[in-house]
Order: sequence, then C-alpha cells, then structure tokens
Amino acid sequence: MSEERKGLSDGVDESRGDPRVVLAMNAVLSLWLGWTIVWGLDLLGVMEYGPTTVAGVALAIFAVTYVVVLR
Repeated sequence: MSEERKGLSDGVDESRGDPRVVLAMNAVLSLWLGWTIVWGLDLLGVMEYGPTTVAGVALAIFAVTYVVVLR
C-alpha cells in the first residue's frame, strides 16, 4: 500500500461536478425561499400571496444566485 489515501477535501477539490445538479438545487431552493418570503409578506399584509408572485420572487432569487455563483 504505497499509495496515500485521499481525504474528503482532496476528492472535493478534484471533482468537476455536474452543473445541472447545481442549477436544479438552485431552482428548488429559490422556489422554497421565494414561497417563504411571499408567505411572510402576505402574513404582514405587504404583498399578496399567489403563484405568480411566488414564481416572480423565486425567479429573481434564482437569477441573483446564478450571477453571484458564476462571478
């Protein structure tokens, strides 16, 4: 056993990953966060809750995180 075992950080550093997984995770988390934000603002009476509003907020969150990650 002359080879040195690689640790988790070595594996993460060498991994190329799949960008589709990152995009899917971003979409799901953006939708969840958008729903939470709109629900909370509707509870406060600031914004009306609806699927279009949730989709718009989620799309904005998705776009911002996408730009920040690619920067």
